[in-house]
Amino acid sequence: MKNKILLSAKRTFAKELKSIKTLSSTFNNNFYKAVETIHNLKGRVIVTGIGKSAHIGNKFSATLTSTGTPSYFIHATEASHGDLGSIRKNDCVIAISNSGETSELNNIVQFTKRFDITLISITSNPKSSLHNNASIGILYKKPTEACPLNLAPTSSTTMSLIIGDCIAIALLELKGFKSDQFRSLHPGGNLGKDLKYVSDIMHLGSSVPIAKLEDKMSKSLITMTKKSFGCIGVVDNKKNIVGIITDGDLRRKLNSKFFEKKAKDIMTKNPTLANKEMLVGEAINIMNSKKITSLFVCEGKKPIGIIHIHDLLRLSS
Repeated sequence: MKNKILLSAKRTFAKELKSIKTLSSTFNNNFYKAVETIHNLKGRVIVTGIGKSAHIGNKFSATLTSTGTPSYFIHATEASHGDLGSIRKNDCVIAISNSGETSELNNIVQFTKRFDITLISITSNPKSSLHNNASIGILYKKPTEACPLNLAPTSSTTMSLIIGDCIAIALLELKGFKSDQFRSLHPGGNLGKDLKYVSDIMHLGSSVPIAKLEDKMSKSLITMTKKSFGCIGVVDNKKNIVGIITDGDLRRKLNSKFFEKKAKDIMTKNPTLANKEMLVGEAINIMNSKKITSLFVCEGKKPIGIIHIHDLLRLSS
């Protein structure tokens, strides 16, 4: 049974991948016109579909909205029962249908015709009524479904999903959409947490463990112990951070004369620093890659705060 299941999965993957590779021909002048139209749109993007295409459309619409292009999804059946009233003159409708002959789309297609609303179609059928009635038609090569009966929408929905993602990302790049804008639209969940700035969670003021270059280690060790970050930053006479002393430095350099030594003798020079505009997700990556537990947050090279890996773990829990 195990081999049968794995072979089935590999066949499905191979069939869908074969279909996906044909998509390069889809990214042509009509695709460009569709993206340009949406980019210049005064209103919103309304995505519609039926069946599995509706699920793809719902996801597509959500991706547009979360990346700075206002959009919402209307189920093609519901459109015929009052939801057409929410479509405005300055909006644009994107209809998804593999066959392009989905009868439930007829009313919304006719509505766009009647009120001169831009209709963008995503279909594999160049002879379909949907494609022929669209203002702009995005065509993909009709695939063989991964379903062995060639019936269940599989390859076709994957292709529609990818086309939607390509539209959304092209628009994101045209708009110059930034991570802080993405953050404002994703305040919850792990994405929202990773998109916080380190300045939102850093420890400030007297909490920051700092020593001067000439401070004896007897003094620096007391400060380091009181602050409980497992490290202390070392600053020069301009208050720029020039080094860091960690628990590891203490273990490596501990000897009978240790307490008489100065901070500058024990410190590791040029520590890894963060700035207050750094995202939490980036800080986590730095800590993981460099195997460190704390980062000093600086303006220029002047320390204004500190974050510890425990702060990040609490944020993600």
